Amino acid sequence: VVEAVDPAFQTSVWELRKSGLNIVMSMKGDGKPISFIEDCAVSLDDLADYTQRLEEIFRRHGTSGTWYAHASVGCLHVRPILNLKDEAGAQTMRAIAEETFEMVREYKGSHSGEHGDGLVRSEFHEAMFGRRLVAAFEEIKDTLDPKGLFNPGKIVRAPKMDDRSLFRFKPDYRVAAVETGLDWSEWGGFAGAAEMCNNNGACRKFDVGVMCPSYRVTKAEQHVTRGRANVLRLALSGQLGPDALTSEGMAESLALCVGCKACKRECPVGVDMARMKTEVLYQTVKRQGLPARERLLGHLPRIAPWAAKLAPLANLRDRVPGLAWLGERSLGLTARRPLPRWRRDPFRAAEVPAPKDRDAPDVVLLADTFNSAFEPDNLRAAVRVLQAAGYHVHVPQGDEGRPPCCGRTYLSVGLVEEARMELRRTLDALGPLVERGLPVVGLEPACLFTLRDELKALLPGEEADRVAGSAVTLEEFFQQEHRAGRLDLGLSALPQAKALVHGHCHQKAFAAFGAVTEVLGLVPDLTVEPVASSCCGMAGAFGYGRETYDVSMRMAELSLLPAVRAVGPDCLIVADGISCRQQIAHGTGRTAHHAVRVLEAALTRGSLDRAEEAAVAP
Repeated sequence: VVEAVDPAFQTSVWELRKSGLNIVMSMKGDGKPISFIEDCAVSLDDLADYTQRLEEIFRRHGTSGTWYAHASVGCLHVRPILNLKDEAGAQTMRAIAEETFEMVREYKGSHSGEHGDGLVRSEFHEAMFGRRLVAAFEEIKDTLDPKGLFNPGKIVRAPKMDDRSLFRFKPDYRVAAVETGLDWSEWGGFAGAAEMCNNNGACRKFDVGVMCPSYRVTKAEQHVTRGRANVLRLALSGQLGPDALTSEGMAESLALCVGCKACKRECPVGVDMARMKTEVLYQTVKRQGLPARERLLGHLPRIAPWAAKLAPLANLRDRVPGLAWLGERSLGLTARRPLPRWRRDPFRAAEVPAPKDRDAPDVVLLADTFNSAFEPDNLRAAVRVLQAAGYHVHVPQGDEGRPPCCGRTYLSVGLVEEARMELRRTLDALGPLVERGLPVVGLEPACLFTLRDELKALLPGEEADRVAGSAVTLEEFFQQEHRAGRLDLGLSALPQAKALVHGHCHQKAFAAFGAVTEVLGLVPDLTVEPVASSCCGMAGAFGYGRETYDVSMRMAELSLLPAVRAVGPDCLIVADGISCRQQIAHGTGRTAHHAVRVLEAALTRGSLDRAEEAAVAP
């Protein structure tokens, strides 16, 4: 017996069943687990024979099935794997249905044990119930719905279940060949990725998880993952006319997708809309070019070294009256929000002191562009904390006089080839270190998880797989070391007794947020409280857009900003994402810190520098 008294553990137990369904339904390629006999129920005494005979039916028709759900009550959700894009798949579906339903009647079971009949099973009612009862169904239907307005074709007067005119993939369904910028072979092509969406509607939730942030504030179908996937599928299959993939309508459909990657984890079938948006942006840039704002944002890693040298000039926008307004008119960057401040002292690899212990285990610190250029003290804190824990810190230097880059900013605007070039530089810099078995530790979630995710789609191969498998956030690394009994930081209590922690969307999408709260829990006497929040709304440059600022703030006001305002000034605010920290500062006037700064303060028995806090406040 496993006792489940902790609410978080109870949630995990209940989520296990849902996770299982996600795995079953997330099969990639044209063959999918199809729901048409999955609701059959037989007596428990007959269940073993029924399942054995069902497997024999599948074998005869050259397929197999996925098995899931309520064996204890004789109802197994069995889904044969079929390709319903072609006629043969539809014929096989009908043959399996007829044989299975006949067997269910033999066992005196029901072909609709839990979910109901719908278009799939209604035509078989007469064989199940007899003509007299079906006639009674029709009489009831005609009495209560004489015009046949409600659910036509369900229960009574049903069409053939294999009528392909009713299918999602009609007989004339075809997808256009697209020369893609990303590797979609795992899905059987770009269209296959869009076709993963089966319209289950899980993305329309608004009370738990992260997905889908934009839908939560607009409540519009076009701004939910399902709506975007359907638009994309229709565009790729030519049903929206020529050039629909790069059309204004497609751009409008994807405009509020913030790339949170929550759908990748929370959608039952793993629809990855963030990656699909990158592909659409790439196709659009190839055809239409790139506006000035997106070009500026995309090339941020290359601009950063020059901006640091000219920091006073680069920061004038928020100091000289009228410049923000001009920036809004010319570039579309909202004047209602300050920009991040360039630092004159960006983080450099040369700062890292040599290890005192030459035999110390090695670790690689990824000096991302955002922390290096805007908040370099986070990286300096990471070096101090890692060295205090007994590690020899390597900060790799790339060519061109700047550190390796994940290419995140390039991907966000569709500059896929430029992102590939950046990642090639990164592989060249990290590859030899990873070959030695060194972990790659990162601070900025958006950058670190690009190495775990998009890297493999841009440069598929063993080298990318090795780097992706070695990339961890600082907290994930410390969590692993702590659980293995290898971590001894000697932390002391802080003046603050509580930390309110907001998780970056990508931390949640890759199940890495728990490591943040666990590692912060190592600080003595510190109560760690996670914020039950979706996306902060900033999402990189999304919150800086003139046209997206209002939606950005509405996302933040759903839960994050009210939670921050509700805690007192002695409560630490923690957020690992630089975008999240900027949003919190702008929306509440409170300063949020990266978790590594909290660890550093506990390490040095000090408090976070108030003057430094003010430097990132609005």
